Formats: sequence, C-alpha cells, structure tokens
Amino acid sequence: MTADIRVLTKLFVFVNMLLPLAGCAAYHVGNQSLYPSEIHTVYVPMFQSVSFRRHMGERLTEAVMKEIENRTPYKVVADPQADSVLSGRIVEEGKQVLVNSLKNDPSELQARVRVEVSWIDRKGRMLRDGAPVALPCDIIDVEGAGNFVPEAGQSVASAQQQAIQRVAEQIVSIMEKPW
Repeated sequence: MTADIRVLTKLFVFVNMLLPLAGCAAYHVGNQSLYPSEIHTVYVPMFQSVSFRRHMGERLTEAVMKEIENRTPYKVVADPQADSVLSGRIVEEGKQVLVNSLKNDPSELQARVRVEVSWIDRKGRMLRDGAPVALPCDIIDVEGAGNFVPEAGQSVASAQQQAIQRVAEQIVSIMEKPW
C-alpha cells in the first residue's frame, strides 16, 4: 500500500511539473512574433512634406528607416518591389507657445510634427488593421512633439528632431501586430 502511495505521489509531482510547460506552448520569445511573418523587406520612399522647413521629409525618412532596422526583424531595401512599402507625408509642422514670461515673451515652446502613414504589402493590401483615429482605412495619423526653452539655449531644430524621433517610434510601433 505504501508503494502505491509513493508511485501516485511521484506521478502527481511529475504531472504538476509538466502542466506549466504545456501552457507555454503558444508563446514566442523575441520580437519575431510581434510583426507579420510574411513580410521580410520594407521599402521606405522619401516622406513628402508640406512644411517650408528644409529637409523635414529626409530627416523623418532617415529616422523611420533606422527605427525599422533597430526594432523589427525587417530589412529596409531600396527596391520598390519589396514585400511591403511604408510611405508617409508630413501634413503639419509648427510650433506653439506653452509658457510666456512675465514680459509676455515665449519662454517654453513646443515643436509639432503630424504625419499620415500608409503601410501596404506587394499586392496593395493594407498591413495595419484598424487605424487609431477615424481616417480612411489606408491612412494612419501620427503626431509627435518636442519641447524647447530658448532662454536655456535650446533650439527649434533640436525640438523638431525630438518630435521626428517620437513620430518614427510611433510609426514603427504601428507595424506591430495588434494584440
């Protein structure tokens, strides 16, 4: 009788050790599972810009390409026949006063960049399901901002670069699969 209890106890312990492993069968490790597996390459044409500031489109394109290379399993290529195309257009760029000094001079400002983005596959199908805002289904609206204080020696250019970096991070986050 005690031998049967020992066998049952060992069997119980063994089964309890296997149960947690069975629950982990569907999980993946690494960033591979965050992104659509059928995509391997991304073509990023130069972002268009309505801004009068020089090189805004080029700076944003470069930031997006670096973010894709750093955070995703995708390879950015110069071939329009890639597995997917990520295109965008800067539709708004500006700055606004956040805080005025006692003499009503701007002492803290914010640089803003708003971008419309589209990510399609080689067949022209939208790769991102559901836009976060009510827009046509093939366009996603992304906005980033960067604050600067001129009195502290900060410039519009550094704030714009901060806003561009934030927009690039949001664009690459859009490329993840929905949860």
